[in-house]
Parts: sequence; C-alpha cells; structure tokens
Amino acid sequence: MPLPRRLLLAAALAAPALRAARAESWLDRPVTLVVPFLAGGSTDIAARILAERLGAVLSGEAGGPARFVVENRSGAGGSVGAEWVRHRPADGATLMLASASALATNPAALPQQTPYDPVADFTQVALVGGGPIVLVVPAASPFRRVQDLLAALRAEPGRYTWATSGAGGIGHLTGEYLKLRAGGLKAEHIPYRGGSAVMEALAKGEVDYSLEVLASTAPHIRDGLSRGLAVSALQRHPLFPDIPTLDEAGLTGFEVTTWNMLVGPAGLPSGVVATLAGGVRRVLAEEATAQRLAQAGVDPAPPGTPAEARAFLAAELAKFRGIVEQSGLVLGRR
Repeated sequence: MPLPRRLLLAAALAAPALRAARAESWLDRPVTLVVPFLAGGSTDIAARILAERLGAVLSGEAGGPARFVVENRSGAGGSVGAEWVRHRPADGATLMLASASALATNPAALPQQTPYDPVADFTQVALVGGGPIVLVVPAASPFRRVQDLLAALRAEPGRYTWATSGAGGIGHLTGEYLKLRAGGLKAEHIPYRGGSAVMEALAKGEVDYSLEVLASTAPHIRDGLSRGLAVSALQRHPLFPDIPTLDEAGLTGFEVTTWNMLVGPAGLPSGVVATLAGGVRRVLAEEATAQRLAQAGVDPAPPGTPAEARAFLAAELAKFRGIVEQSGLVLGRR
C-alpha cells in the first residue's frame, strides 16, 4: 500500500537533515591523536597501537572506517603538546595520549611553564597503561649495580651526567628523588626532547646514566645497547625479571611509576567520552593488543571509568607536587 503523500513529503524534507547530521558525526572525520613527544618514545609507541586498534573497534560506531591519526607535537617535557590540545575545539576531532610528565610532573615542577590546570582544562577519558622508570647506563659503562653508580656520584660530586626526556618530566623528578633519597647526591642533568633522543645519547656514551620509562629503554636493553640497573616500582618487571628494584638496592619504599591517559579538551561531549572510553576498554581487553603494549613496556591498565581517570590524575598531581616540595627541586642543569 503506497504511503500517504504527506508522509512521503515529510520523509523527503527530513532526509537532508538526517544526512547533514550523519555527515557531522565526529567519527566521520580523521581523529588526531596528539603525542606530546618525539616519535619512538614510550607515549608514541602506545599511541600508535591505540590509534590502530581504536580505528578498528570503533568503525561500527562510525558506520564506516574510523581513522585515528597520530601527530607528534613535542617540547618542554610534553607541555607544548598539552597546551596546544587544550585550545582545540571540544568536538572529538583532537585528542591526546597524555603522559605523567605532561599532566602531572611538569605542572608540579614547572607551574610557570605549564599554563594549564591538568584536571580542569582537559576531559579525562581513560587510563591506558603505564610502568616503571628504569635506571639505565650505556652498555660500556663500568657500573653494573645501583650501588656502584651511587658510590661514584658520592665520590665525585658533579662529575657525572644524566639524561631525561625533559626538565620537569617524569624521569627528571624520579632522578631528583633518587639523588635526594641516596643522600643529596649531585650530578649534571641534561634534558633531551623525548625518550628516543635520550636512548640514542646513552647508546653513544654521551651521558653516564638516565632515568627513562621502560617502553623507551626496553628495545635498547634487549639489543645490548644499554644496561638496566634498577626499576622504580616495588616489584620487578616481568619483561626484565633480572633487573632489581631500587627498593631492593637499598632505597626502601622507593616507588615512582609513569602512565598514559587518553584525554581531550575540556567540555568533550558526554557521548564522545562514552564512545571513546568504551573503545579503550575493548582495545585493552584484546589479548594480542595487551601483549603488544606489554612488549613495548606499557602495562595495560585495568578497566576503569572516566570519573576514575579524573580522580587518578588528581591524586598523581598531588603526589608529584609532594616530591617537588620534599626534594626542594631547583630546575636546570645541575
């Protein structure tokens, strides 16, 4: 039976509006996933895995292929990328895989250089993963134990150099905390722009040691370019079970870990947040994806909600502010 003329007319009038609404779906456009570091570092590795799998699992939501494109915007320990993302429109087109440096340690240690509120100026979507910091030396280094390195720093204050992926970053605060806990040691800090640059400098013997995230150090340790002396977690990591913890090395209770969190500009629509959070949960539940992240040194996070991600970030920010205060951190080459 043919439809009444008025229904046909209504459908014809509604079709353009429906097509327009469909065309404006945020997943119809490529989504830029910003990495606030150089390519090849820990956050970059996790972001590229996440972008690939989010595109796959959210294609159904898009009604076609969903594309997540990684874009590196490095500088200032992650703050350059974070500052850029917070000024993007809150429409789902621009996201960031944030690091502990970008949203916790830099704001704690360099408030004058991070003109944003890590909690209020971003929409927290999901915790993706994390892992320990590794105390690492060049393969040719004479230091084979943490105690050997610390003894050398005590014997010749200021002689040795150490590298991190940026002043005020997670590696920097961990290193300052290490020197504090070991008795107020002195060594010259040399910041680089990202974990890959740090590991290259270490492999060339340009610096004496580094504190860098496991994802960046893992390939170099496996290839024999660098040697891991200790990890900053309270338990040894299954990727390198022979590397002891700093707690085992005599720095009782020493624990600092890094993490990656998916965020967007403040005010991201609730529907976008829900879709992304669900996508992340599905991606992290994939055994193959979890293994890829773990092999890269990024331990997948347990399932969580956006509210839990926000609470986690607030707690981490408070923790690192405490470390800055306790250590009396003075930034710069020292």
